[in-house]
Amino acid sequence: MFDAIVVGGGASGLYTALCLSHCYARVALLTKDNLSISASDWAQGGIAAVVDPTDSPQLHYEDTLRAGVGLCEPEAVSVLVHGARAQIETLVDLGVAFDRHRDQTLALTLEAAHSRRRVLHAADATGRALVSTLADHVGKNARIEVLEQFLVLDLILEDGRCMGVWGLDLRSPTTGVRALWAPVTVLATGGGAQVFAQNTNPPASTGDGVAIAWRAGAAIRDLEFVQFHPTALAVPGAPRFLISEAVRGEGAHLVDRTGDRFVFRDHPQGELAPRDVVSRSVFHHLEATGAKTVFLDLSPIAPDRIAYRFPNIIHICQQWRIDLYSQPIPVTPAAHYCMGGIATDVWGATSVPGLYAVGESASTGVHGANRLASNSLLECFVFGSRLAAHLAEVEPSHGRRGVDPGTAPHWPAPSPETTGALNQLKYDLQELVWHHAGICRHGDHLREGLEWCSSGDRTSP
Repeated sequence: MFDAIVVGGGASGLYTALCLSHCYARVALLTKDNLSISASDWAQGGIAAVVDPTDSPQLHYEDTLRAGVGLCEPEAVSVLVHGARAQIETLVDLGVAFDRHRDQTLALTLEAAHSRRRVLHAADATGRALVSTLADHVGKNARIEVLEQFLVLDLILEDGRCMGVWGLDLRSPTTGVRALWAPVTVLATGGGAQVFAQNTNPPASTGDGVAIAWRAGAAIRDLEFVQFHPTALAVPGAPRFLISEAVRGEGAHLVDRTGDRFVFRDHPQGELAPRDVVSRSVFHHLEATGAKTVFLDLSPIAPDRIAYRFPNIIHICQQWRIDLYSQPIPVTPAAHYCMGGIATDVWGATSVPGLYAVGESASTGVHGANRLASNSLLECFVFGSRLAAHLAEVEPSHGRRGVDPGTAPHWPAPSPETTGALNQLKYDLQELVWHHAGICRHGDHLREGLEWCSSGDRTSP
């Protein structure tokens, strides 16, 4: 029996567990992989926050609404931008090593659709710096019990209230499904961009939390709003490694083979336009020209600046025989971030009592139809902190301490034949969604995809 269960080991799960440990004596943190494997760990660009005196929360608010193309929830955006500075101060106190200038002020960079330099970073591995620091604090916290390689299957529901989770220990699956009880359950499982064949996410980003909440009857919204990052590495055989927004923020140009900065024909900010604009511009340009990639040209950036800001990108490019000091990086768009998810209020509560959601798995309305760059990590901390503060003032209902073994869901071990069929189905779905519901969608393509999903014919779409 726990006071609270947090599902997910990325930035939102780690931080929420730490915040909850201030008011609860027993917090369980469950992750189906190891703590270091999450989309947060892959985040390169940084975290947006107003810390410069020439900036303001109002400007950050307006930039966020503009990027969300009128579909953000204004209250949620206000909560986000006004809560940012306090979270940065907390992260600094925890030991997160953000880059600084020689005078020790925090270094800020510019990213697409921001009107000011307000993105804090740790070279080009900000997510890793955040996750490693948070994981270290979680590991030392006696109030938090971490269960790694624990796959949550479904929620335990009693009279319409969430009272914990059913799960499977992947290290010893033959022991069967376990019930973990708690009056508070938080889903912080990240997004589901793995549903697209071309994506920048780790393999674990399969939308588990949204599916679990949906099966329990929780309200889900805005799943159609998926952000495609315009600059993912496009080399045959290489994964779609994200080339950070910050590269363009530092001055890199997005060009085609002729050197044309074509995005300026679609938006006056060119490669620093909102991500959805740049991604569609690249998509249409590739269709019109028949080219397979466009390119990021880093030659406008001083070499010493490249070395200082982008050591991880340099390393990955070198692995694929790209010397970004002397040649442009081939890139294409790829699915990156899910704006929709489990509908919550501004305190993280879902429509199911006892169930909460934080981070990419939640839909607070902060991002609208298109997330402003580097607002995602900020969302994890602002709303994780708010959730804990809210729950600290609420007396949790008592959870049950026992369970009838006969009520546990059956989880049969798949046969080799079943595993092969499931892997093929996953591949087919990824290709289907990429081609029929990707960057630019049309009614005929969507209908064709739906017909394939609803038919008994499971030949490749």
